[in-house]
Amino acid sequence: MYDVTLVTCEAYYKPHNVTPYISNILLEEDLIKKSLEKNGLKVDVTYWNNPSYDWQSTSAILFRTVWDYFENFKEFIIWFESVKTQTQLINSYELIKWNIDKKYLLDLERKEIKIVPTTLVAKGTNDQLSIISAKKSLIDIVIKPAISAAAYQTYKIKSEEIIDNEELFASLVKEKDMLIQPYFNEITSLGEASLMIFDGCYSHAILKRAKQGDFRVQDDFGGTVHDYIPTSNEISFAEEVISKCSSIPIYARVDIVWDKEKNPYLSELEIFEPELWIRNNPKSADMLANAVKKIL
Repeated sequence: MYDVTLVTCEAYYKPHNVTPYISNILLEEDLIKKSLEKNGLKVDVTYWNNPSYDWQSTSAILFRTVWDYFENFKEFIIWFESVKTQTQLINSYELIKWNIDKKYLLDLERKEIKIVPTTLVAKGTNDQLSIISAKKSLIDIVIKPAISAAAYQTYKIKSEEIIDNEELFASLVKEKDMLIQPYFNEITSLGEASLMIFDGCYSHAILKRAKQGDFRVQDDFGGTVHDYIPTSNEISFAEEVISKCSSIPIYARVDIVWDKEKNPYLSELEIFEPELWIRNNPKSADMLANAVKKIL
């Protein structure tokens, strides 16, 4: 019987070809595993759709790099609904079910969190980009699925290109709920900050910058990661975001972008399978392990 099972996806489970990208994933997995074991916990690792794994053989599962879930969403949800009856989920089922769909941004906005302004377009509707953009006084925009990660099917569209992208948007809305947001030019100049929070307490932060000519800050697309020391105002903002959740997550990442006046806006709240850059601050693995042990 295991105390905790770290859950990844098959591509990162005992990979044959360890690229620098996968090497970082395995390093963070190892840091977390060792910190949990240092707390006296017996730890296993597997992938979420492993057909031979007995989920009742572990007291809890800790979601980590399940980064193919949105490409296999129907299969994932079936498994997710089943596994909740077999073991404890970390973060909790309720938090993950809420956070897995980016409509959570609108919930947080109703709780007076300043988010990047977001318009939801429901699957199957005939709303047009040009009409929505004009109504919301948007110039350059970003469109993305409500359920996605790593900039999957995410597009930046300049104002003069909106009409030319109506067909693209219509094809996406036919299949899924979509979000429309204004593009913050400061992402190009300032980047996006990610603040890591464990059990409600700030740990460390990094700054992501897109490569020249791109807007996506993820390293999947050539983005770079830099050390970052947030201001006290930014830490307070991140902790306030966490306080608005239905319960305090064991782990969370608060992504922040800025306007022209350097006021912070919530870009994303990740409490399901965020990259936590523990390798940038290995001591944070102990914060995570302590929080896990406390709830077990």
